[in-house]
Amino acid sequence: MTGYRSEIIVSLFLIVSVFAVYWQVGDHEFIILDDDDYVTENRHVQAGWTMEGLAWAFTTRFHRHWHPLTWLSHMTDCQFFGLDAGWHHLSSVFLHMANSLLLFFVFRRMTGAVFRSGFVAALFALHPIHVEPVAWVADRKDLLSAFFWMLTIWAYIHYTERPGVKRYVLVFAAFILGLMAKSIVMTLPVVLLLMDYWPLERFEFGPAAREDKPKNRKGRHALYQKAAAFRLVWEKALFFLVVAAFGVAAIVVMQTTFNTNLYKYLPTKLHMAISLIYYISYIGKMLYPLNLATPYPDPHMVQLWHVGGAGLLLLGISFLVFWQRRRYPYLLVGWLWYLVTLMPVIGFWKMGPHKLADRYTYIPLVGLFVILAWGVPDLVKGWRYGRMALTMLTASVLLGCMMGTWLQVGHWKDSISLFRHAVHVTGDNDVAHNNLGVALSQQRHFKEAIHHYSEAIKINPDHFKAHNNLGLRLAEQGRLTEAIHHYSEAIKINPDYAEAHNQLGIVLSRQGRLTEAIGHFSEALNIDPSYAEAHNNMGAGLAEQGRLEEAVNHFSEALKIRPGYAAAQKNLKASQRLRGKSP
Repeated sequence: MTGYRSEIIVSLFLIVSVFAVYWQVGDHEFIILDDDDYVTENRHVQAGWTMEGLAWAFTTRFHRHWHPLTWLSHMTDCQFFGLDAGWHHLSSVFLHMANSLLLFFVFRRMTGAVFRSGFVAALFALHPIHVEPVAWVADRKDLLSAFFWMLTIWAYIHYTERPGVKRYVLVFAAFILGLMAKSIVMTLPVVLLLMDYWPLERFEFGPAAREDKPKNRKGRHALYQKAAAFRLVWEKALFFLVVAAFGVAAIVVMQTTFNTNLYKYLPTKLHMAISLIYYISYIGKMLYPLNLATPYPDPHMVQLWHVGGAGLLLLGISFLVFWQRRRYPYLLVGWLWYLVTLMPVIGFWKMGPHKLADRYTYIPLVGLFVILAWGVPDLVKGWRYGRMALTMLTASVLLGCMMGTWLQVGHWKDSISLFRHAVHVTGDNDVAHNNLGVALSQQRHFKEAIHHYSEAIKINPDHFKAHNNLGLRLAEQGRLTEAIHHYSEAIKINPDYAEAHNQLGIVLSRQGRLTEAIGHFSEALNIDPSYAEAHNNMGAGLAEQGRLEEAVNHFSEALKIRPGYAAAQKNLKASQRLRGKSP
């Protein structure tokens, strides 16, 4: 079979198989987990392509991220499909399909190995652990950053074949676009150096490992080897400079915009220990992808032997791949790809939640897939029935991945299905219980929602959001004293929780304690001046005290923040009418 025909077959398989396991997302809903912030309640995104939205996308640090291309991607979906959740999901599927094809062609171009490259791409496309970034609209940033990641490597391959300024600029441009989708692309310059070692073999030392090149290169003088390595690093100096600039900018923003103490983001011993365990956990989920969930419970403590075992296993694997680096260079490259690309989200530097999450493996697992795709054929080479066994194993693995992915995608049909599954397959998952309670509340299953909020608090008494949500449900049932208790607990745990201040103010207003209520509305606005509901509630409290001028200002501010806010419009008209009648 010619290489061209083989490429067509692999490409068609990737397209058909991805569509086969993911087409069901066309009937899926948005998920309450961040889909509201990114799409369904984001007025900038819902407006589609506007100059205001464009400016907002490039200037906002909403969710503490700067990823303008991700916002533009969501805006594009809204421009064409409105809030039709199915098409938003299908956009992610097509992007995942494109990433899988790009990954295949990138490794095919670098190695000349069609089916090994195809196996890497097929695992990437069909592995159940990759369902989360594809089936979750709010995680578009992982798909988009991976797209530009692959494009950067593709452009880099062309640059290495014939270096020149124009080709270098194309590589750099693709890299910048990737950073504008998600900052995890900051690790890409290191991966380019790994590609220089294998399979591009741009270093002046080491045996050739490329299938279509001879393996008898002569060694070089050690001094020349260091010079060659330095040249390759220097070639990427501009990339590392941009990475450093992004890092400094993130620190400055945290200090100024969010008034954050940087010491808060230094990892503790617990975080370092958990990071070692997570490295092994992701390998386990790749090899045995059962009981995948969103979200996973946070480990509040770890066993010393777990940490020691994980550390020893990581050191052992690292020693093994380094020892075999000359004979099997793909082992070292694949392993370092995995370690390096996971580092920003594993917890060594706490610039985000860094919980265990399947989406974090979207790019990193490519390194392990490479080890499997090249390592297993080398392992069975020379066996009597090695080729037959390899064919059967490959078919079984891909079929198993397709079945697992199909089932996993089904759990993402709606919020209740997703969080019920998480509660079922994980233990002591307070976040999943709370999220399930929110989803049930939206469907007006209030009794069951209260049960899950209570379970979340039982698991984690410091879960301030569960306290707030339970208070909301109790207040609706007229159980105001209990509601006040839970709102107060939420504020005690997190004094900067604006929503709890607002909700407590509402309950106090219902009890006629206006002065206390206004104090909490004021505190909510001190925390979040753009909180439209708090402005409206503050205005209502002031109006009831006869302070109509101040009330009108707050109603007007609420409408400025959220145009079309019906309650604020009604209250504003009533206050203006009363103000006009006052002497």
